[in-house]
Amino acid sequence: MKVRPLYDRILVKRLDPAEEVRGGIIIPDSAKEKPMEAEVMAVGDGKVNDDGKNTPLQVKVGDRILVGKYSGTDIKFDDQEYLILREDEVLAVVEK
Repeated sequence: MKVRPLYDRILVKRLDPAEEVRGGIIIPDSAKEKPMEAEVMAVGDGKVNDDGKNTPLQVKVGDRILVGKYSGTDIKFDDQEYLILREDEVLAVVEK
């Protein structure tokens, strides 16, 4: 089964930063902050303007993006955790 976002929505997978353990203290997952970097897994067709024309999205599958800590909606699909958000919730595209 595949997930295809509608309109200007984007399906992303949060990327976990390399975990650093200092002084032997392990922080439980519930106390950690959500990562802000994510990889785009699927995109919708674009936003429909007031005049009925379709505006394509600026991000594409495979892009690395920065998202707000509490933006979007968390979903679980095929035992993986994803985030669905609108394109206007994307803060930036990370270029290599």
